[in-house]
Amino acid sequence: MTAIVLAAGQGSRFRAQSGQDKLLAHCVGRDGVTRPVFEHVLLNLPASITRRWVVTSPACSEVIRLATDHGCEVLLLESAGMGDSLAAGVAASGPAAGWLVVLGDMPFIQASSIERVIERVDGISVPVHAGRQGHPVAFGQALGLALMELTGDRGAKALFAQADVRQVPVDDPGVLWDVDVPQALEFR
Repeated sequence: MTAIVLAAGQGSRFRAQSGQDKLLAHCVGRDGVTRPVFEHVLLNLPASITRRWVVTSPACSEVIRLATDHGCEVLLLESAGMGDSLAAGVAASGPAAGWLVVLGDMPFIQASSIERVIERVDGISVPVHAGRQGHPVAFGQALGLALMELTGDRGAKALFAQADVRQVPVDDPGVLWDVDVPQALEFR
């Protein structure tokens, strides 16, 4: 399983309210340690995921540094569209048993939840908490070509109609918790 961490977005809502990049904003993680949001995301990836790619903008030097420091391969991309980022990340990563798509602004996901999502990926595996689908989402090998055909700002949601979707119940509100506004930096 290869992780594709998407970190090329603009974060405009967060930036408009705080004047800073949300991926680099400091927050207290579930481990009680204060780090940048993006570093928590990388640290929460379980050790079983050894192939890790980060898709980010060339202008994000600190994100690039953090990704490199944490053993990730980095793909630089000008497009902020999620479809473009995902397609480029899957293409760059090469052949894989599957891809775990991780959002760079979700610092509160437990590694154990990710492990449950990637336990068995025949089509698509998605964590579910409190009746809602969350992230990260795992895509099986057969969906590689479809992932590489994504474009623009549309993610992979359309692929859910083309594959078997395994909903993985987790007791982890972190799978629903993205940091789109500064108020979301505090996990409750």
